[in-house]
Amino acid sequence: MEVLDPPAVRRWARLAADALGRARAEIDALNVFPVADGDTGTNLHLTVLSAAEAVEALPDDVDAAVMWQTLSYGALIGARGNSGVIVSQALRGLAEVLKDGADLRAGLLRAATLAREAVARPVEGTVLSVLEAAARAVQEETVQEEKGDLAAVARLAAGAARAALRRTPEQLDVLARSGVVDAGGAGLAIILESLERVITGSHSDRYDVPAPTSRISPMTEVGAGYEVMYLLDADEAAVAKLREELDAMGDSLVVVGGEGLWNVHVHVGEAGPAVEAALRAGRPYRIRITYLAERTHRAGAGRGVVAVAAGDGIAALFEECGAVVVRRAPGTRPTLPAMLAAIREAGGEVAVLPNDEGAGAVATAAAEIAREDGVVVSVLPTRATVQGLAALAVHDPLRRFDDDVVAMTDAAGHTRHGHLVVADREAVTSAGVCRPGDVLGLIDGDVSLIGGTLEEVATLVVDRMVAGGGELVTLVTGADAPVGLAGHVEAHLRAIRPDVDLVVYDGEQGGYPLLIGVE
Repeated sequence: MEVLDPPAVRRWARLAADALGRARAEIDALNVFPVADGDTGTNLHLTVLSAAEAVEALPDDVDAAVMWQTLSYGALIGARGNSGVIVSQALRGLAEVLKDGADLRAGLLRAATLAREAVARPVEGTVLSVLEAAARAVQEETVQEEKGDLAAVARLAAGAARAALRRTPEQLDVLARSGVVDAGGAGLAIILESLERVITGSHSDRYDVPAPTSRISPMTEVGAGYEVMYLLDADEAAVAKLREELDAMGDSLVVVGGEGLWNVHVHVGEAGPAVEAALRAGRPYRIRITYLAERTHRAGAGRGVVAVAAGDGIAALFEECGAVVVRRAPGTRPTLPAMLAAIREAGGEVAVLPNDEGAGAVATAAAEIAREDGVVVSVLPTRATVQGLAALAVHDPLRRFDDDVVAMTDAAGHTRHGHLVVADREAVTSAGVCRPGDVLGLIDGDVSLIGGTLEEVATLVVDRMVAGGGELVTLVTGADAPVGLAGHVEAHLRAIRPDVDLVVYDGEQGGYPLLIGVE
């Protein structure tokens, strides 16, 4: 790749958001600085997820300048926590340079400069150090001859970030004492590695997050006080004065943005004066105040379930069972605002059934935000629609919430899932080479067999799924399923396993002619 064009930026944003979502808990476990509140991984995931959703909402034919500006804006308005705000400013620096050209070296340098300028009292051994190490590495004379090689620059930046991350305990005593690397730096390393993989075409999805070298309790070092964050409409002169006021009030001050829109983050002893200072500077909104010493939940009324559905029939089925449904188109994932709205609508105690691996990351991010409002949320590990149906079948709102979540999770975990899909191109699969028009049978996410007709593959998949045991088979037919497909499978089951119960639903989902569940 010679240039980070709009499609590449979009892929990078999504890859980084997904990677941070998978590494969220591991990064949270590293979080001991500036306060050990165990949420850096979550904050970085939410920040980059906001950027990814912003660029994914753009049309396909958008130009590079708009793509980069939107990425920067999405990160700015979605930035959360100290590290999230700093990373949003780094993305702004990249956007300023790369919207007009392909010089990733200059973009990284600008990103490091803006990020450090945004922090009132920079500390070494943090995300700033990791970002600056990446920027320095690609400025060295030894790589000048490769400055036009985008892949070489991306590899150098990612490698330097990873090396700098390992050095952070040598720079910051609290990290050394706790046996961890910097959490924000770990997240930034993943973002840069994601960029390298988009540019080089690597398909690996493994990202190494260094584990703590000693047992720590992330909450033990949190002191009294508040984290105050808000977006602010104000001019630069007013923001300069605001910086001075907030710097005198507290610490961990980071102010990012420009052109009239700013994101402000600070830790203070009293939250009120920090908000009053914002009112004097301009118009603050999306004000978020978190008590750092302890996080409490104010559960609202009612118990509910949120379920993600990719077809009208499936959605109707979930709704009939009392779930709040979040709809998604086949092959896509729901948006964060839609998921968050559904959780808030469902009640004060909410079980979420994502029913898809991609939707699971969005559900986890939405759950983190909802918890700040006092909602008790549990995201169940349902990776398929049939697992969601199995979980909802045992849902009992009269049980204790934790017991209900355990029962639903157990039901989903005892449900194997399969589906059929018609190949649209030639590809190498775990079952061999498929060609356009071939029918693929997948079991638990892996291609298990390849055949010529839907009926043939459906019966073979069911045979394999019930071979290990099972009492109930669920079939969910799709919008493109031929008439009689479910009946053909039913007749086959009656012949080989008359003891098995069968349930058939018309899911109307696109892309998958048949979904199969075996409990």
